[in-house]
Amino acid sequence: MDEPPTYVRPMDLADCDRVSEIRIRGWQHAYRGLMPQAYLDGLGVAADAERRRARFAQGDGSVVNLVAERAGEVLGWAAFGPYRDGEVRTADAELYAIYVDPAHLGRGCGGALLSASVEQCSSYPRVLLWVLKENAAARRFYERAGFRPDGAEEPFDVDGVPVPEVRYVKELTG
Repeated sequence: MDEPPTYVRPMDLADCDRVSEIRIRGWQHAYRGLMPQAYLDGLGVAADAERRRARFAQGDGSVVNLVAERAGEVLGWAAFGPYRDGEVRTADAELYAIYVDPAHLGRGCGGALLSASVEQCSSYPRVLLWVLKENAAARRFYERAGFRPDGAEEPFDVDGVPVPEVRYVKELTG
């Protein structure tokens, strides 16, 4: 059976609960074995949704949130905006997050979100993102889309366990 088409659209306030569910379930799926299980088990959808609604309402428009929808159901979420070097914004764009409902991985939602995000960043010279060094599946996903590691690494610690991140970059023609 063919999948219904995937539509990518701007996220709205009504999507916050579903986006939080996708984000938390995405973390719990993608980071199993990479982060302490107790930390992943302790992540709460309701608390994440509350923070997301507050940030959404207070946003200044610099962060763009997109959702991927299929047959009226939100199945994925991406967020991007100016690259942050500490607290300083640079001339580059950054993909802050991209998550797909684990039950729908490998069916094109992530690719649709990534393509739409990169397309909307076309005024920037390049797009950067951070990915867990040991997250082989995510790294392959980004590499298939033309992203390459640029050698930068950043320490990241979850409940005392190091989970380093590596930076990926994709040059845009602008």
